[in-house]
This record gives sequence, structure tokens and C-alpha cells, in this order.
Amino acid sequence: MADAAGPRVPDDIVDFRALAHSRLESFPRIAVADDPGIRRAAVVLGVVDTGDALAVIVIKRAYRGRNAGQWGLPGGRVEAGETLPEAAARELHEELGLTARTADILGALDDFPAASGFAITPVVAILGDTSALRPSEDEVHSVHLVDLHRLAAEDTPHWVHRETGADAPAGSGLLQMRLAPDMTIHAPTGAMLWQFREVVLLGRPPAQARVADFLQPEWTHH
Repeated sequence: MADAAGPRVPDDIVDFRALAHSRLESFPRIAVADDPGIRRAAVVLGVVDTGDALAVIVIKRAYRGRNAGQWGLPGGRVEAGETLPEAAARELHEELGLTARTADILGALDDFPAASGFAITPVVAILGDTSALRPSEDEVHSVHLVDLHRLAAEDTPHWVHRETGADAPAGSGLLQMRLAPDMTIHAPTGAMLWQFREVVLLGRPPAQARVADFLQPEWTHH
């Protein structure tokens, strides 16, 4: 169930800022506890105004190294002495050449405990100036803008049985975020996009939007 504002997806960046800030401020974020075996990473759920609609930036990773060719969000490992927003902003700049100003960071969603051993923190930000977009050839194969209306659409999340690939009841099985004919995204990235959709775009109650137990495909375990 959506909040009193209803499942309204803003088309204006000012409206989005106010709505996202309000919902994130009241969201009781769950953080993965520190542990010697836990590695920290931070990614950016960066919202931009394309001129036609608001969209979130999704990347396909370069076909080399860790997560080769996988869908993802700009981001990476947290370095010693960095806060989570600082790490997310640094990785965004290194990978895409974009800047996330402190004033444009609106909050964070739940840490996602990835099977690879990383606790990934999604940081939500508005990226006002994309003219400096320069994807790093070493890290990024391609950059994609996913319309927020598409992300919020009823037919975007699909749940399938891991073994058979048959449909599973909503909230069970393996999540597939079907954002385009050639863009199906699983957890961890799919889980973070799903929680962004549920909490920020649709205003679902936090208890209905947790993601820590989402299944992850085998290829994401490394």
C-alpha cells in the first residue's frame, strides 16, 4: 500500500527531491553490522532529468575484471577513512566523470549483504549536471537511463523459481527487474533498484520493502 500521497512518480526534479528526501528521512535503514569478514561498498542511485523524464543511471560493467559484463550501479569499494557517501561520490566520478554534491545526496537505503562478501550501501542522489559524463573504458561498457515511470511500472518486477524459471508468487523466488527487452537485472543490483522503487517512488511501508534475503544468481557470488 502506498502512503497518503499515492503511487505518484514525479516528473520534476524539484518534486522528486522533496518526495525522496521526505521518504528517506523517515525510512529506518538497516545496516550490516561490522565484522572482520565484511567488505564495504557504496553505489549511487543517481537520478537525472533527461528533459523528457526523470531517470536513474544504470551501467553495464566492462567485460573484464570483477562483475564483467553485469548490470550495476556506479560505485565500488569503500576506502579507509571514507564515509559511505564519500565513497559513492568518488566511485561515481571515477567511473562516469560525474559529481555528486553533498547537498544533492538525499539519503541511503538498506545495506545489501551480497554473496560476494560485500555489504553494499545504495546512496540516493540527484545528479544535476550530466554534461561531464565520461564513462571509464576500463570499468564501464555502457551507460543507460531508466525512466522512473518504467521502474515504477506494475509489470517491471517478476519473480521466478530458480530451478525451473517458471513464475513464482510475488516476493518469492528469484527477482528479475525487467526494465527493457534487453535489460533484466537480478540481485544485488535488482534488489537495490526494487527497494528504491518501493520506498522512494511508491512509498511502501518499510516492512514490505526489505531486501536482505533476496536470492542471488550464482554468477554474482564472486
